Order: sequence, then C-alpha cells, then structure tokens
Amino acid sequence: MFSLNNFLQKLTHQKNWRFIAIILIVATLAIACNNTKTTTTTSEIPTTPEPGTLVWARYRDSDTLDPHKSTSPLSRQIIDQIYDTLLAFDDQGKIQPNLAKEWSVNDNGKEYTFKLNENVKCHDGKTFDANAVKFTIDRAINPETENNTKESWGPIEVVEVVDDLTVKVKMTEAFSPFPRFLADPYSSMICPSAIETYNNKFGVDGVIGTGPFQFLEWTQGEKLVLEANPNYKNYGRLVENSGTPYIQKLVIKTMPEVEARLAALKSGEVHLIEPPITEVSNLKPDSNLKLYTAENTGQIVFLEFVTSRPPFDDKKARQAVAYGIDVKKTTEEVLAGLAKPSECAIADVMFPNDEKLCSEFSIKPDQEEAKTLLSELGYSEDKPLEVTLLTWKGGNREKILENFKTQLEEVGIKANLETMDIGSLNARIKQENSQAEGNGVIDMMGWSWYDPDFLYTLWHSPGWMDGYHSDELDKLLTEMRTATKSEERQEKVVEVQKYLLDNAVMVPLYSPGWIWNYVSNSDVEGFKIGVFNRPQFNDVKLSTSTEKKEAVKSPASSEKEAVEQEVNSEENVENKDSVSEKEAVEQEVNSEGNKDSVASPENE
Repeated sequence: MFSLNNFLQKLTHQKNWRFIAIILIVATLAIACNNTKTTTTTSEIPTTPEPGTLVWARYRDSDTLDPHKSTSPLSRQIIDQIYDTLLAFDDQGKIQPNLAKEWSVNDNGKEYTFKLNENVKCHDGKTFDANAVKFTIDRAINPETENNTKESWGPIEVVEVVDDLTVKVKMTEAFSPFPRFLADPYSSMICPSAIETYNNKFGVDGVIGTGPFQFLEWTQGEKLVLEANPNYKNYGRLVENSGTPYIQKLVIKTMPEVEARLAALKSGEVHLIEPPITEVSNLKPDSNLKLYTAENTGQIVFLEFVTSRPPFDDKKARQAVAYGIDVKKTTEEVLAGLAKPSECAIADVMFPNDEKLCSEFSIKPDQEEAKTLLSELGYSEDKPLEVTLLTWKGGNREKILENFKTQLEEVGIKANLETMDIGSLNARIKQENSQAEGNGVIDMMGWSWYDPDFLYTLWHSPGWMDGYHSDELDKLLTEMRTATKSEERQEKVVEVQKYLLDNAVMVPLYSPGWIWNYVSNSDVEGFKIGVFNRPQFNDVKLSTSTEKKEAVKSPASSEKEAVEQEVNSEENVENKDSVSEKEAVEQEVNSEGNKDSVASPENE
C-alpha cells in the first residue's frame, strides 16, 4: 500500500528536500488561489432586485420614522412616503387640499376648521378620521413628546372633534404659518393604532400611516423595506397615479461609500442614488442613466454679520460688504448654473415673491460706493478693514468665499477665510455674538424652510444665535406672523424684506442653497421630485429590461467575470480620493450642532 510518509522519507534520504519544498509551496498557492476565487464569486457578484422592487441607495440611514422625533432630511424623505398631511403643496409651493378636502380660518385668525375626505384608510385597515387628527396634534404639542417641531404648530390652545370628518384647531393668538406647516412632512398624520401597537418603539419597530407605502421591515444601518399600500388614494400629491403605487416594494439601502453606490447603480444592483456634486458632469453623458435636479427647494444662502461690536454694528460697514461683492459673477463661475443669484430674502417657493420689488431694495455691486462707505468709517488702503469670513464645509462654498475675498480686497477689505462643520459654525457664531471686542465677522449661512416665518426665527429678539435684532424689526416680524389674510400677509412679508435689505441685515446670495441631485438607471420611469425636495414614487414604473436582466442573471458568474469584478473593485479603491462624498443636509438639518433643528441650515 502507498504510504505518503514512506514516500517522503525516501525523498529525504535521496536529498530531494528541495523538491518537497517546491511541491508544498505549489500546493499551498493552489489552495489559496482556489479560496480567493470562491470568495470573489460568492461575495462580489452584485445582486439584482426582485421584479417590481425599486432599490434606492443613500449615504446614511434615517434616525427614526416618527415625524415627532426627527428633523433629519433623510428621515423626512421616508416619512413622506409612509404618511400623508392634511394639506399639500402644488408645484409652485401654494397650499391645496389633501387629507382635508377643505379648510377655513375665522376672522380673527385664531380658529381653523378642517373637513376631511371620507373613507381614508390607515395601513392596518382602520379608518382615518377627525379623532386621528386630534390625536396627532395633541401628541405633537405635548411637552412629553419632546417634539423638535413643536413651535411650528403654533400657539394651539385646544383641538376639538366636531364630528367624524370635522376638526377645529383653536389658537391663543393668530399664527399665519400654520396652514403651510400642515403641508410639510413633519406635520404628517399618525394613525392612533400605531402608538397602541408599538408604544415607545413606534418609529423604529413599526409605523402606521395613510401614505402610499407601508412599513414592512427595517434593519437599521442596512435596509428599510416598504411595500405599496393597496388601499391608497391620492388627494393632493402632484402625481398622475391616483391609487396604489405601481412598484410593489421600495427598498432603501444604506451604502456610505460613494464608489459603492455608483458601482451598484451601474451594475443594476440599485435603481436610484444621490450622487456627489463632483460626479454630476461625469454621469450626464451616460445614456444608461437619468439625472434629476431638485427645483423649488425652499433653500437660500446669505451673508449675515456679527453686530455686537464694530465694525458691523454700523450699517455702513455691512453695506460696504454688500456693494463690494458680485454675487452673479461668483455663482456663474463657481456653481456653473446649478443655482441662481437671489435678490429677495426668501426663496420664491416659500411665498409669492416679486423679484423686481426685491431688486429695488437690494444692494447692487458697486466698488466705488463700497470704498466711499469704508472711507467714511475711517478705513483706507493703508488701513484696510480686517474681517473673518466663515462658512460650513461642502457645496463649493469655500470657493465662493475665495471669490468674495478677492473682490473685497479690491475695495479695501482684507478677509481671512475659515470653514468648519455646521455644528461648529453655529457654536462659533453664537460665541462671536456674545463678544464686545474683536475683528469683524461675517458668516455665509444657509436656511431651508417652507414659509417666510423663518425670518422671525432668525431676526426677532433675541435673534438667532443672539444675532441682529431691533424693536422696529420685531414689530414688523410679529405683524407678518399674525397676518392670516393673504393680501395683508404679503404686504408684511415685503415690509420685512425691505427692512432686511435696506439695512444689510442679511445679504441674499443664491438659491437653491445646496444642490440635490438624483440619478437613476434607464429602467426607472416616472420618478419625480416635488417642491421642497420631496422624492415621489407613486408614478414610478420599472421597464421590462429590468426584469429581463433579472431573468438571465445567474447567481454565479464565470471565472473571467469574477476576476474582472475583483480588478474593478481594486481600481475603485485606488480612485477613492478622486470622488468626494456628498454631505447633504451632510444633510442633517444637520445643522447638527442644532439637534437637527428644522429651522436651521441644512448641510450637504
């Protein structure tokens, strides 16, 4: 009988140990190579979605699906799929019916009445009625809920159920932003049975709403699965499909690495991603992809000043800065047409705006006027005004500040630039506003909101982050907030903007404040982005080519395909530094030193 031991002993006696070593090395390498092939074949082959399933890959997961517990834009995107709101926005940002088919406000602006549509069903089959509206609002304004958007509901005194389809909301004082808030996803209506079912795990273990998609499962940090609501009826969303969504499932995957998302999109593993702005120009020529850019987002970027000390406690210094910069030239050079210069203090979609009227109030580029104002303040070529320019990272904002720095130097303002994360920026602004001594400080800030009332948050005493405020402006802002008749409120919005622009309290720069792009593969049809950056999937259909690819795709690839994938994967790793990650909100309203406060700037 053959014995490996005897064989090796004979070879050893014959002094063939070198031959043995070679055999052992070759065998080891063969095993290693075989194992490598197996790993590559099983782990790197992209999986294709099930028929009727759309997969959306995002850079981060939602924090919760409870509309009263989150102000993260990533959560907001999903909340909008699961719930509906009493009112809705049209494509120009005007409010229209939704779950409430009609509404009215009394003469003193303190009482709102809502009439609901009949036979609206919750995801668990229960009927959505006036009791559900009262339940939602009572929970939202209850201090124990610790709702970050509590103030957005206004000074609600009581919610009364008149009958099954009628509810009254009574305020202690008039609050004009209320109807517009009722069209925002953070005012989403919750079915009472959801809290009964999930208790304090509501928003994580499960949710129950009335929206087009219903909760199926969620592995946090990995994958959220929603399925089409078979009983859905659309009353206010800007989609053509009035009933159940065409796709069967909506899967939201978390893929932090931008290279992985791009690769998954091109391989067919996912259908939709949000690419970094640096990749948009590379993706546009690809005929297999579709690029979408959100419009009417309600975002605006502007300059504001530390006014607790010289020089910007003087209006002339603020005006000199406004005269010294050329916003149109800068946005064209840096943002390449993806954003447009703003002369108004609010984005168009927030409220009907008159750009011509804003143009009358706003300060136009005029270097000579800037130099004159600086001279009146005692500055000259030999004694330039020294300032610090601050902003938050991302969105090419540092390049914008570099342009401004060059322009300001031409009029006699020497600027030092600093960029930081949004939380650090907020803390820095608050710190600077508390100091009576130091150089002048300007910060480039952004804000995203659905109503001009954000100006109240910014500038009414004591001012956002203890910034600029005055008695005259306080009066105008209060009148704007309490004017519930549309014509009167429009007049007040104009008066507030006139004050802000005349006094250079804020210098509007451009809108949208940060660019939201989406890209899908060519199999996706009917995807839309609503106002205020709200992805809509009701009309989405997946073309037959997707299902054909799914039918022919094998669980295993050929050895050649596996090797090619491995090589491509290595190339992606090597090129990692060439692709910058999009930090959108990094988006959280992520103003996150602001606890994701909705009334705070979003970050990319």
